[in-house]
Amino acid sequence: MIVAIDGPSGSGKSSVAREVARRCGLTYLDTGAMYRSVAFTCLDGGVDPEDAEAVARVAREIDIEFQTDEGGQRVRANGKDVTSQIRTPEVELAVSPVSANPAVREVMVALQRRAGERGDVVAEGRDIGTVVFPAADVKVFLSASPEARARRRAVQRGGGNLATGENVVVDEAAEKAILADLVRRDEYDSTREASPLRPAEDAVRIDSSDLSFEQVVATILALSPELAARAERSA
Repeated sequence: MIVAIDGPSGSGKSSVAREVARRCGLTYLDTGAMYRSVAFTCLDGGVDPEDAEAVARVAREIDIEFQTDEGGQRVRANGKDVTSQIRTPEVELAVSPVSANPAVREVMVALQRRAGERGDVVAEGRDIGTVVFPAADVKVFLSASPEARARRRAVQRGGGNLATGENVVVDEAAEKAILADLVRRDEYDSTREASPLRPAEDAVRIDSSDLSFEQVVATILALSPELAARAERSA
């Protein structure tokens, strides 16, 4: 079974996809972390994210691994644990041109499809339902207002997690900066030539602006009798 969850940056798709996978006994495929790993490796190696050919070489040569431990999923790039490094503001800025690179997307999509061939995955990203797994059993386009997404991202960077009720005091200026960056990235992702951000025609659209984390997860589980049954068996 393949579940595809697409949506803009900060919509909560990573946390939601991870929880749906956990409850249903499926493998969580964090495709965003793959592009972020390429972006981080470029920055770490002094490669300009706007240099299409150089970035493509990095993508072709990179070795990305996902590992699960008691703390959750860890990401390794070329043998180095980059779990926290790929979530920095610097990588956030660099990942847009990297992910818009057609050569990079070709490499990453091939890796993602290979993972899907093993079956039973929950994959999240921006083109999962439209490009990577167009025949996915369940397709969701998860969105939220820019303001709601900026708040979540600000709390996350401050060490909290609204999905689990761990709120923290955030700097107003920092939150405004995050909002501006999200709006910029939305425009970039939705207008790029290679796999632009858009919902699949048969995707179920969910606006999570005023929904709790649990409500979003429950809505997705209710979309498929098989998902609901898997979740019930694992409970």
